[in-house]
Amino acid sequence: MDDKLGQRAGYHHGSLPAALVAAALELLDERGLDKVSVREVARRAGVSPGAPFRHFNDRQALLTAVADRILADFEEWQLAALADAQCGAMHAYGLGFVRYAIRHPHRFELIKSRVFGAEQPDELRSRLDHLEQTLGDIIVAGQLAGELPEGDPAVIGLAGQAIVYGLSQMIIDGYLPRDHADELAERVLDAFGPKPPSTSQIEHRE
Repeated sequence: MDDKLGQRAGYHHGSLPAALVAAALELLDERGLDKVSVREVARRAGVSPGAPFRHFNDRQALLTAVADRILADFEEWQLAALADAQCGAMHAYGLGFVRYAIRHPHRFELIKSRVFGAEQPDELRSRLDHLEQTLGDIIVAGQLAGELPEGDPAVIGLAGQAIVYGLSQMIIDGYLPRDHADELAERVLDAFGPKPPSTSQIEHRE
């Protein structure tokens, strides 16, 4: 899934835009957002420095295309987390968010600049609408199951986003210890759905 995203795709392997996005993502993962230059992306894709501008107007347009690819992978990651969930869906979705962010901090940095700003690029609108719909469906289902409180699903979704965004950033920044990230996230996200009872709890009931 996400590990395949960073594999280089040279021009002879497919379309040039896809090759450039793959090279840019590889560079992003390796060096961080500030080090992603069009010249280096072109070199890695095996084309001339001017070739990328036939498909992307500037560096920002290329980075938006990279963000779209990351969001597609993030969605796949979240669906897998939901399929394997041993707790409430909102809890699983939030934990998946945090785990993805701390596993890929440079991708998280790029997504912040494209998703959590005053405006979102039109090129990402369809992808973001689908993610928002998925989250909304999870919240409504959680409310119907009694796992989440009643109220406006949009407000509950915003509260959840604020928690996982802030938690992810604090871990990435080193404010919270990375080696206990999963445990911390689990404890914070307990508010978003009950975890399955432990073996001792089941035995006690019986």
